[in-house]
Amino acid sequence: MNRAALFDVDGTLADTNHLHVTAWWEALRQAGHDVPMHAIHHAIGLPGEDLIAHLLGDDRDTDQDDALKAAHDTLYGTYFDRLPGFDSAAELLRALAGRGWRVVLVTSAGSTELEALRRAIGADDAITATASADDVSEGKPAPDPVHHALDLVDAPAHAAVFVGDSVWDMKAATRAGVTCVGLLCGGIARRDLEEAGAREVYRDPAELLARLDDSPFDQVARERAAETPATSGERLSAERGQA
Repeated sequence: MNRAALFDVDGTLADTNHLHVTAWWEALRQAGHDVPMHAIHHAIGLPGEDLIAHLLGDDRDTDQDDALKAAHDTLYGTYFDRLPGFDSAAELLRALAGRGWRVVLVTSAGSTELEALRRAIGADDAITATASADDVSEGKPAPDPVHHALDLVDAPAHAAVFVGDSVWDMKAATRAGVTCVGLLCGGIARRDLEEAGAREVYRDPAELLARLDDSPFDQVARERAAETPATSGERLSAERGQA
């Protein structure tokens, strides 16, 4: 049975959340919207259109949405040549790949942005696939991106762990039936991540790597190893029936 290690990227493997906050704040300001940075921070992780709706409400002038997204993308794109990956992010992905996990990036980033993020992380040799919000009808916190990521590597939900830094990550993975791990390096509080579904919360990729042997990755691997083929097949059939 394939095991999937699913990773959000912004704020999880790359230290980019506050760059996104700044870019969205400036894009909104240029369009005449005064939105506090802390509110933008808590919306990071949503796809662009959903982020705008979350911040401005459903009664906004939606004709502005494309221009807002374009302004954000232009502003954020000025950082592409110097996006910072988190310490030990690459080593974490390689450690999991070396233990037989199929590593999938689950992100709302477009192709050009994702290329820049992958350069910042520097672990392409450990990454099996990428799943984008563009590939599904609904982005996080809907479970669709997580289901798509599992399909890409033919792994069942009960043999997967999702690592993210936002409430939206935890909700999406929980709704997909996947074990959640939260990281604090994106700036979201431990309690918020736990309430959204995180089984464990770590400071950053470096701490998760150091504690990998007693993390949910080890727990899920041991649980799967203990299953009989019949039990595993029954669970997989049940998951696919619910999806």
